[in-house]
Amino acid sequence: MATAARSVRIRVPASTANLGPGFDSIGLALGLWDEYVATALDTPGLEVSVTGEGAADVPTDESHLVVRTMRHTWDTLGAVAPVGLRLHACNGVPHGRGLGSSATAIVAGVVAAQSLSYAAELAPGATVPVDLGVATHIASVLEGHPDNASASVYGGLTVSWMPDGSGADLGAVTVTARPVLHPDVEVVVFVPDQQLATRHARAVLPEAVPLKDAAANSGRAALLVHALTAEPVHLHAATRDWLHQQARREAYPESMRLVDALRAEGHAAVVSGAGPTVLVLTTTARSTDVVVPSGLGHWDRLTPGIPASGVSAVVVA
Repeated sequence: MATAARSVRIRVPASTANLGPGFDSIGLALGLWDEYVATALDTPGLEVSVTGEGAADVPTDESHLVVRTMRHTWDTLGAVAPVGLRLHACNGVPHGRGLGSSATAIVAGVVAAQSLSYAAELAPGATVPVDLGVATHIASVLEGHPDNASASVYGGLTVSWMPDGSGADLGAVTVTARPVLHPDVEVVVFVPDQQLATRHARAVLPEAVPLKDAAANSGRAALLVHALTAEPVHLHAATRDWLHQQARREAYPESMRLVDALRAEGHAAVVSGAGPTVLVLTTTARSTDVVVPSGLGHWDRLTPGIPASGVSAVVVA
C-alpha cells in the first residue's frame, strides 16, 4: 500500500526490563515518553530533527534508529515507502541508562511505518489502528529480546517470549502475556549521570550458569509475577536474581552498591535493564521511604508511574 503525504504523531513510553530474575522476558512500562512526528513527503529526501534527551548525540541522517527501523518495517511488510520522509523526535527517555531508549525508538519506527501506510485513509485526529502484535514481533527481532519492546508497545506489565528456533512452529511470532498489575505497586527510579551501552553489559554475561542457580532463578521469576499482580509483600524476595546482576557488577559498581544498600533496608531494588539505572519496586505506602542512602553519590530520583497503555499513533495532518 502506498503512503500519502500526511503526518502521524507517535508516543512511546520508556520501559524497564528483567526486574531481577525475569531476564529478557519480564518488562514494565514507565511514564517517561518519546514523541515523534513522521511525515510522508511527495519530494525525495530525508529531514530529521531532534530535541530533548540525546539531541546533541543522535544522528540526523539515514542512520537514525527510527528511520532505519521504518525502512526495515516497510521492507518486512511489503509496503511502499514514501518518496521522502520528515521526522521530528522529542526525546524524553534518557539514553544509555537501562530505560529502554533503543526499544522506544525501534517501537516508534515500526509503528510510524505502519501508521503512515494507512494514514491516507483516516481523518486528522484519528487514532491509527496499529497491529500491536506485529509491532511487538518486528521490534523484538530487531532488539534481540522482547522484554523492553513489549512493555513499550502494550504498557503495564508484560511477560514475553520469542520463537525458540526448534523449527516446530515455522510461523511462530513473539507472544506477550499481560498480567494485571496490583494497584498498590509503584516504582522509584534512580538515574545516574553516566551511561552504559547495553552491548557492554551483555558482553560480560556467562554463557552457562549452574543448574542450582537456574532453578533458583526460575522460582523467583514465578514469584515475581505473583508479587506484582497479587501480593506485593513478596517483592523483596521475588527480585533476587542469579543470572545477570552479579556477573555485571564490575560493569556498574556504583549501581550495585546502591542496589545492595537499598536491599539491606528491605527495598526491592534491582538494576533496570542493562543498567546503570537502579529501579525499586515498591508500594504506595512505602514509596516515600525509598531514598538514596547517604554517601552513595548523586542520583536523579524519579517516580514516573506505570502507564497502563503503550505506544499510540494519531493522524495529525
